[in-house]
Amino acid sequence: MSKCRLAAIDIGTNSIRCIIVEVDKQGRYTVLDDEKATVRLGENLAASGAISPAAFARAIDAMSRIRKLIDGLKVTDVEAVATSAVRSSSNGGELVAVLTRELGREIRVISGDEEAELVARSVRHNFDMSGKRYMIIDIGGGSVEIMNAVANHIESCFSLELGAVRMTDTFVTSDPVRASDITKIKRFVRSELKTAYGNERPAVQTFIGSGGTVTSLANMVMSMRRQTYSTCHGFEVLRSELVHLLAMLVRKDIKSLRNVPGLNPDRADIIVAGLVVIDEMMKYFGANTLLVNERGIREGLIISCMKRLQLLPDSSAQRNWKESVLEFARSCHFDEPHSKHVVTVSLSIFDALAKEYGFKNSDRRLLEAAALLHDVGYFISYNSHHKHSHHLIRHADLFGFSPREREMTALIARYHRKSLPKKKHSEYDRLEPKDQLLVSRLGGILRLSDGLDRRRSGLVDVVELKKSGTVFSFKLLGTEDISVEIFGANAKKDLFEKAFGGTVAFACSG
Repeated sequence: MSKCRLAAIDIGTNSIRCIIVEVDKQGRYTVLDDEKATVRLGENLAASGAISPAAFARAIDAMSRIRKLIDGLKVTDVEAVATSAVRSSSNGGELVAVLTRELGREIRVISGDEEAELVARSVRHNFDMSGKRYMIIDIGGGSVEIMNAVANHIESCFSLELGAVRMTDTFVTSDPVRASDITKIKRFVRSELKTAYGNERPAVQTFIGSGGTVTSLANMVMSMRRQTYSTCHGFEVLRSELVHLLAMLVRKDIKSLRNVPGLNPDRADIIVAGLVVIDEMMKYFGANTLLVNERGIREGLIISCMKRLQLLPDSSAQRNWKESVLEFARSCHFDEPHSKHVVTVSLSIFDALAKEYGFKNSDRRLLEAAALLHDVGYFISYNSHHKHSHHLIRHADLFGFSPREREMTALIARYHRKSLPKKKHSEYDRLEPKDQLLVSRLGGILRLSDGLDRRRSGLVDVVELKKSGTVFSFKLLGTEDISVEIFGANAKKDLFEKAFGGTVAFACSG
């Protein structure tokens, strides 16, 4: 069979989640369904020590629905695990036995260390952290898994009972939350971290976080910034934004919290405690940024299942952004020689202008990705293919690209033909002014470079670019008559001239 379907089920303290994917021969997977049931197994668990009859019933109902989904979608293999609430409750074993019968497949109760390994597996699959020191955290309802890592090497791993439901049940006594309760949570978090790490406190700049509290934080910050990305996966939150958000949320009662943009109303009662835990951890380790991993444990389970079934290519090599971009472009049947030649021309122009215009390596990567992908819209239709390219890129799963970078890449590709950037283009209008300028400049370079390969034959190279006053003089080298290419470039130099504030002139070398 060319494709098979797998499912991963995570029975957590706050929710039961099931992801169903379809895997192809190359080890790539597509998500077919992502089901979440907020069952609150951890409700009053801190006080009673047992999962309540109401939570027990909710879990059985959710698992019954998941079983029907799995059977209906003809899933061949399932990885199902239970975590903190089941581990720590007196009747957790009884619940797992009932849910196993309901699911018709084995459910494993895993340790905090196993949880951490699954999260780390997902991070390695999604983020290029080579040469960097960082902290991986997964904040669930009952526990928080913390891993200190350098590149792909995990140096230390702890599972601490600091989950959002547990902290709420243990310390929150009023609505809105009292300042004294917040202080108690902070003290408890610090105490647990000191016990775990002793005097060996690693200093890290970046957290990579997963779990519902983290994705809620990202969606609220995204809303505060008035940004509308298709996903929060790879989104970057500054600690200062977390501090300001927390200051606003602690003043609200649960009814008001349910109306906060970006926050799922189901999480309103536990969000403050969860964010206090994240803030205290970032403060403790000196971290300034939090990268969001939307996938977490369930993706770790899918990767484990794929390895067990030998569906994952046997490669220890670190994934990289360029391979990810090329893989996506090839899936859209792009014109590879043309796109790669446009990359060559675009980057030679970029490099000639980089110093004067303060371009960075990250800008070069955006241009290279956009040049490779500028024509993927042909996959949908030739008509308006620049708009189709924009749509495909902004929704693509590109390794190593944040939502902002993916949006920028999509816009740079969009402007390789037809209309120039306008205020009525909503995605462009939402960008900050400096990002608008960068999109216009890189889009101008790509547009002009695409014109220079008018016949898609790779005939033209830019051998020199000089700026004199407001005139940009391009010296071109062609393997044969390139009058058609010069005509094409003259027709597509408009955005370049507008973005750089000058005029473009072409001359042939030799």
